[in-house]
Amino acid sequence: MSPRDESSSTKGRARGAFTPARIAVLALAVLALVFIFENTRQVKIRLLIPEVSMPLYLALLAVFVVGLCCGGYFMRRRSGRQ
Repeated sequence: MSPRDESSSTKGRARGAFTPARIAVLALAVLALVFIFENTRQVKIRLLIPEVSMPLYLALLAVFVVGLCCGGYFMRRRSGRQ
């Protein structure tokens, strides 16, 4: 690969691992995790018919993980279209 090809392939891309978007996502994830682990009391959750008693942080963590999976799925699907 010539130097000309390398410079054109990185043109328009942010260099380094810490871009502003990645820092913002990391900060939001940390804040979400702090919020989750601050809420530790027991709650009753109704799942259609059964009622489950569990710590609130587990319910919040489960919803957080489901959100991450959905976001990852749609981002991967979106990048595959181009």
